[in-house]
Parts: sequence; C-alpha cells; structure tokens
Amino acid sequence: MTDIQPSVDTGSDYDPVIVDGVRTPFMRSHKAYVDLSAYDLGRLALSGLLAKTGLDAQEVEQVSMGTVIHDPLTSNVARECVLGAGFPATVPAYTVALACISSNVAATNLSDMIRLKRIDVGIFGGTDTCSDPPIRISSKLRKAMVKLGNIKKPQDIMKHLSLLQTLRPSDMALDVPKVAEFSNGKSMGEGAEILVQQTGVTREESDSFAERSHSLAVKAASEGIFKDDLVPVQVPPKFVTISQDDGPRADTTMEKLAKLRPAFDKKFGVATAGSSSFLTDGASAVLMMSRKKAKELGYAPKAVVRDYVYNAGDALSEMLSGPALTIPLLLEKNKLSVEDIDVWEIHEAFACQVLANLKYLKDDQYARERLGLEKAVGEVPLEKVNVWGGSLSIGHPFGATGGRLLWTAARRLQQEGGRYAVVSGCAAGGHGSAILLENPDA
Repeated sequence: MTDIQPSVDTGSDYDPVIVDGVRTPFMRSHKAYVDLSAYDLGRLALSGLLAKTGLDAQEVEQVSMGTVIHDPLTSNVARECVLGAGFPATVPAYTVALACISSNVAATNLSDMIRLKRIDVGIFGGTDTCSDPPIRISSKLRKAMVKLGNIKKPQDIMKHLSLLQTLRPSDMALDVPKVAEFSNGKSMGEGAEILVQQTGVTREESDSFAERSHSLAVKAASEGIFKDDLVPVQVPPKFVTISQDDGPRADTTMEKLAKLRPAFDKKFGVATAGSSSFLTDGASAVLMMSRKKAKELGYAPKAVVRDYVYNAGDALSEMLSGPALTIPLLLEKNKLSVEDIDVWEIHEAFACQVLANLKYLKDDQYARERLGLEKAVGEVPLEKVNVWGGSLSIGHPFGATGGRLLWTAARRLQQEGGRYAVVSGCAAGGHGSAILLENPDA
C-alpha cells in the first residue's frame, strides 16, 4: 500500500464542481430498449443534458464516458455520442472502461483536468446496453473468414476454400460474452458469495436490504425525485415514450424474496435474483465545471469533487470488496470520520455485497491487516445510505451507474443540507473507488 498523501487544497477557483446531471430511464435489458444501441442511449443523455441546462455546446471542452460492453462499430462510443448529440466536431471525447466504476473514472479524470487548469467545462457519464451484446464467431472460423476475404484472383479461390475443410462443427459455435472474470472464470455473483463466506452475511439480512432498496426507490419515484433528471426516450418504430425506470417494484416483500432460490451457490448461497442487480440498459451525463467558470456562466455548483481513491485487491477473494478497500483510505487521507459524512451512495451490485463491505468497514482486524490502518472507520449509518434506492432497484447499466451515483449524491447534499458525501463502488478485477464530494454552500 502506498503512503497516504495529504488532501488537495480547498476553496480554489479551479475546484471541479458538479453542476447538473441527467440520465435516460434505466430499463431492464431485452425489453424497452432492445432495438437501441449504447450509442443511441448515450447521445440522448448528452443532448438531454444540454436541453436541461441550456448550456451552449461550444463551451464544452472535453467529454468522457464510461462503457463496459464495447461495440466494435463504435469503438470510441463517447466521440460518436458527442457527434450524434449535435455537439461541435471540435469537442474532443474519449471512452474509459473500468467495469462498474467506469463513469467514476470519467468523473475523476475530468476533475483532475479542471483542477490542473487544462479545461473549465467537461461532461462525464456513461452508456451501456446488455440487450445487444457483440457476439463473435469462433477464433478458428474468424481466421478462416479473414483469409477468404483476401481472395484477389480466381485461381486462388480453391486454395482458400480448402481452409473450410479444416473446420469442425464446434468451430461454428458462437462466442457469446459471459458475465464472468477472465482471470478466474467466476461470475460476480460467485464473488458475492465469497464475501458472504468471509463476513457471515445472512440470507435474511440480504433480502431485507433488497426490499429496502425497492421500497426507497418506489417512494422516491412517487415523490417525483427523479422526474427532472430523466430524459424521455422515444423508441422506434412506434416511438413509444419511455419516461420512468422499470426496475423498482412496489410489490417487493420479504415473503416473496424468501421464496426465491439462491442464484449462484445453489446449496448454501445467499444471493438470489431478487437481491442481485439485474441486466440494465441506460446512459447518464453529468456537467462539471471549474468553480470560476460556473460563476461566470451563472450556474450554481451542487458539489465539489474534493478527492478520490482507487484501489484493487485479489481478483478472486476480493472481487467485490471495492468500498472496503477505498473508503477507509479516503477518510484517512482527508482526516474525516464516518460521523463527518452526511451522504453515502454505494453501488449495489448485490445486497449481500453491500452488507459485507459495511461489515468490513467496522472490522478493526480487517483495517489493520488489510489496509495498514490503526483501526476501522466504524459503522456506516444505514439511514444515510442510498436513501433514494440503488442499483438493486433502479438498475445498473454498467458504464452509466457512476454518473447516477455522483449526481444523486450531489443532489442529496443540496436537499439534505449536508457537507460531505462519499460515493463508492466495486468493480470487476477486485477494483474499487471512493470519491469525496463537498457541499459548496455548507
């Protein structure tokens, strides 16, 4: 572990501030957005952000978007989304990928650019769809097809066609993307069950947290919390308008959740379909400026990106330990305690994963032996965590979730009048991030 460095200076004209944000409604995959691409969703989020803020696109100096499921046709999907949303061609854009915290990376990249005075105005976010993943043919068949495509002369046809005789029926199978780690072959759900074994999270605790997520998301939606942030999507060919998420379920109860079978560890598992985030399509876009530029353009900053930490652990045993690996370091670095944090937004990959990380955060032995700290940060008050629901209920379009979390945290700081917020998430490969936001008005 590297030495902890002091936090950045505060109160600068070049503080990176979050100004506004939007997202498309998050929809369960293979349903409403089945005919839309990540490009379609991303450009709609970007154009929706311009419409909401009234910002002149000429002011934007950089766009960074996260994505996880890459379509070869739009290898730099951020750039394609910028062009598709009507931005000037002079606005540069790039795509980042760090699994479920991809748009967190986009956000902190731009915050660094602003703090270093490289830019004054940027947009971060992300876009993903699981409804139309890129499916490849087998490696052997691909190589044969490439050679066949190189035929130049009629006399070469028979020579190259002989390649097909070397193929076997198994070579005709499709290579469908799997939700599993390349390094160990385990799914995220299996990683969650490893955390359960390490921390002792129970089935009842997991189901209770899942029920809480749905209940809070349904309540927030009914109160209009998300209304101004959702960019309506018109889906061809009938151009039906989608204006709200389809994930939150008002009929979620402990009784119904208890009837579901374990999804990953069939015998002893805790995670079920009801306590796991579901495959989701959607996009997010968040406007970030320097404090000075926001003032010049007449925008009210909602949160300052004060600091952040990224960390990684064992790709198998710590596959989903991101919050536990990063939150203590972030708080230590900024000389803050759990009691100083008013708003917590933690990515809900699985209910048991969130609970396991919360257990680690109050475990002194874990803090000493794993992070080299004197003691644990302590118990995070659940009443301050994800109070408008989370990924379990709202949905989790991989590359877009960080944008939702950061904008939600900024909004909550304003609405609740708190000073500090922590946004944290886990990601494949044993990665984690924790981002510290501060209310500019507190």
